[in-house]
Amino acid sequence: MSDEQDHNIPLDELEAPERPLDDGEPHAPQSAADLEAVFDVPVRISAVLGHSRMHVSDLLKLGSGTVLELDRKVGEAIDIYVNDRLVARGEVVLVEDKLGVTMTEIIKTDR
Repeated sequence: MSDEQDHNIPLDELEAPERPLDDGEPHAPQSAADLEAVFDVPVRISAVLGHSRMHVSDLLKLGSGTVLELDRKVGEAIDIYVNDRLVARGEVVLVEDKLGVTMTEIIKTDR
């Protein structure tokens, strides 16, 4: 192709490559099957109700039935972490006789 020729190709004439190009950029998976390689990777999920700070001497005085004041109010969303990374907020729910968490907000972060 000479430099004088038009290098623009109409979008409807473009053909998709048979596989994604490896340009170093992450590509979105096309289906759940594309993620199969990571299905068995263990992750640690934490649902944080709140935080509290105290001296070690006060910690040693805690006993059964002690009420520990947290930095959250009743009904306030809890933080959901995956491998120590905040990914969502949610609410505590009762499922049969166990506590659970329902996600109400997904946290999107730029990486």
